Order: sequence, then C-alpha cells, then structure tokens
Amino acid sequence: MKHQAKQRQHFKFTFPIQTRWSDNDMYGHVNNVMYYSFFDTAANALLIQKAGFHLKDSPIIGLVVNSSCNFMQELSYPEMIEVGVSIAKIGNSSLTYDLAIFKQGQNDPAAQGNFVHVFVDRQTRKSTPIPAEMRDALNHYLTPKTELI
Repeated sequence: MKHQAKQRQHFKFTFPIQTRWSDNDMYGHVNNVMYYSFFDTAANALLIQKAGFHLKDSPIIGLVVNSSCNFMQELSYPEMIEVGVSIAKIGNSSLTYDLAIFKQGQNDPAAQGNFVHVFVDRQTRKSTPIPAEMRDALNHYLTPKTELI
C-alpha cells in the first residue's frame, strides 16, 4: 500500500537527532526499531518544549497504545536527521501524532508514521483527560482538516 508522503512544511515542530554508531544494524543502516525511538523522542520533545510537560513529576503520563511507520529511504550512521511532528487528533485523553523523519536538508521523508499517546494517572494508570493548558498549547500543532488524507 503506497502512502502519500508529507513534505517537511507539513510539520510545525521539528526535532534534530544525530544517529549513533549503535543505531546501525549488521546491514549497515539504521535498524527499523530505532525509527520508533526517534518518533518517541520527538513527540516527547514537543510535549516538554511546547506544552510544559514535566516527565518526572507530572501527575499524568502518556502511554503509547499504537504506532506505525512506513520506510522510504535508508538512514545510516553518521547522519543528522530531523523528526517532524504534528498533531493529527486531540481526543479527551489521547493525542495522535503525525511524524516523519527527514535527512538533513531534504524535503522528502525517509520515513513517516503515527503514534498515539493515551494519558493516564501516573499512579492508577487510569485514563485521564488532557489538561486544558496542554491542550491549548498543542492546538498550534494540530494538522488542519484539509491536509488529512
């Protein structure tokens, strides 16, 4: 199944990452599991940097309940990449992220995918609404409906 590639300008937040020697597998390219790590790092960077989320002491935490990735180009070490993040949907207690990994200076993604966080109480692990302040901050990163495919 062919997916419509989203260009760099689709994403209002980008997070740079340096690939590491240990990211490569025996075939000489970044192993597929690392792409999910890059997605997780960038999604959390958006929450921390733009929504005031405090990982260590927040009464709520985001748990990943779904993720997917479509691979388009190989990545390897050493390479600088940028992970684009936008919010596809803000639910009562969930965020659906739209993500893509770009090689430095390129507009076509090396990979793209999505990621769903459900926010739960840190202690009870019961679903909890996204706080209004976080929701307001993340609205800026919401993908306009006309861009959704």
